[in-house]
Amino acid sequence: MVPATRAAHKIDVTTESLQEDLSRLQLQKQALERELAAVVAHLDTVQRALGALEAMMAPPTEGKAAADAVDTGRHRAARPTKAEADPLPAASAAVARVAQGTGGEKEPVRRTPRPKVTPERTYGWLTEQILDYFAQVGDADVRARDVAVALGRATDSGSINAVRSTLDRLVGASRIRRTGRGLYRAS
Repeated sequence: MVPATRAAHKIDVTTESLQEDLSRLQLQKQALERELAAVVAHLDTVQRALGALEAMMAPPTEGKAAADAVDTGRHRAARPTKAEADPLPAASAAVARVAQGTGGEKEPVRRTPRPKVTPERTYGWLTEQILDYFAQVGDADVRARDVAVALGRATDSGSINAVRSTLDRLVGASRIRRTGRGLYRAS
């Protein structure tokens, strides 16, 4: 009878272990569902902000068409609200205030026009700018921050990290080389 009690004990231990796993996984599932809900809410906010920025950056004749093209999936009212009738919606105005800063003279945000896509172009716009920059600097060692400043990009960590990521991709593609920690040079 000893083997039967051992088997029963192993079954009990396994059952307890599986019940603990089940409760842990249920808690993890609830946490992930909450996180997913937060991500979905943030995605909606980002989509609205992007739509407002695109509407703000569109030429005046295409402003209405660009605003209509960015649809958040919500039904519109039968008559336009004050925000819809205004050429700069409230969200766009808030974004414009943040982009222009709080002090000094307000300068409009200037965008460099993107070149037309041609079949021979195989890289993105930032990559092309970086490759052009390395063609100009020659054999000098440069940092990602220096590249970002030379390209006229913001010097916040996000912009510098975007440049750094592009530099690392170019290193992987053997278009440029890394000469030291954080230093890059044209190949």
